[in-house]
Amino acid sequence: MARYHVYGIGNALVDMEYEVDPADLAVLGIDQGVMTLVDEAKQLEIMLHLGTHHHERASGGSAANTVIGLSQFGGSAYYSCKVADDELGHFYMRDLLEGGVDTNHHTEKEQGHTGRCVVLVTPDGDRTMCTFLGVSGNLSTNELVEEALRDSDWFYTEGYLVTSPAARAASILARQIAEAAGVRTAISLSDPNMVTYFKDGLLDMIGPGMDLIFANEAEAMGMAGTTDLMTAVDYLKTIGREFAITRGAKGALVWDGQGLIEIAGNKVEVVDTVGAGDMFAGAFLYGLTQGWDHQRAGDLASAASARLVTTLGPRIAREETQTVLKGFV
Repeated sequence: MARYHVYGIGNALVDMEYEVDPADLAVLGIDQGVMTLVDEAKQLEIMLHLGTHHHERASGGSAANTVIGLSQFGGSAYYSCKVADDELGHFYMRDLLEGGVDTNHHTEKEQGHTGRCVVLVTPDGDRTMCTFLGVSGNLSTNELVEEALRDSDWFYTEGYLVTSPAARAASILARQIAEAAGVRTAISLSDPNMVTYFKDGLLDMIGPGMDLIFANEAEAMGMAGTTDLMTAVDYLKTIGREFAITRGAKGALVWDGQGLIEIAGNKVEVVDTVGAGDMFAGAFLYGLTQGWDHQRAGDLASAASARLVTTLGPRIAREETQTVLKGFV
């Protein structure tokens, strides 16, 4: 029996979340609804503009949100990442450990700045992210902990790593180690911009084919170069043995390797969609690691992500995830 249900690798970003109006995005010249990499000066300009806005902070990064979600359901997880020896770096590691996730906190931290993600949430619940990677942009094979990876049921990586050659190489090596050790592999495509500008790099990360791919509709269709969802389904079958395409309020489509399963959506009042896809992946992987079929795992994932979008922030409390889980056990 493996020590960890999921070994993840991804960016370590302290999320700083603000509620804004579309006019704020226009003034700042920011495209709504996607993740944009910015330098520190641009991010500080954004934060200065929003100086009077209240904000919350939490340890984030797409894959981090996923493994923390899995941990909150009762799964065991390890997360490899890179933070600096600064206040935000120490905050990040404490938050991960308090979230029940083991990590490479024992490795030496370098000088510099821990990554930050300014999350701008508009009244329609849409999220726009401006990310300064800091030292997370230097994530490399040095952060891999092979013993933990080999002692896991699943390896999980995020598409955001494609923007850094060193991080992309680390993700590829981790996938290769996992495949050699019989560990199942999964990836989230993460963001439409990653698909638009880094498709070739994502295909390098996917390699000969992932066991499981997570994508939303825009990402799936972008990878396939189509505006037709079913054409995207057929394309994903060529790069993933299984996959889940999230569709917001419409639920999800799941390919279990043999048939296409429709996962129903949950009607809720949307406040903030930040982390919805991450939670879906965490809940879905939790279900699979418990031996559930894809229908049941997908229903849990849909319910959990629906609960998440009713509040601000990329995560909900452990107590809330346990309340969602009780409806499925």
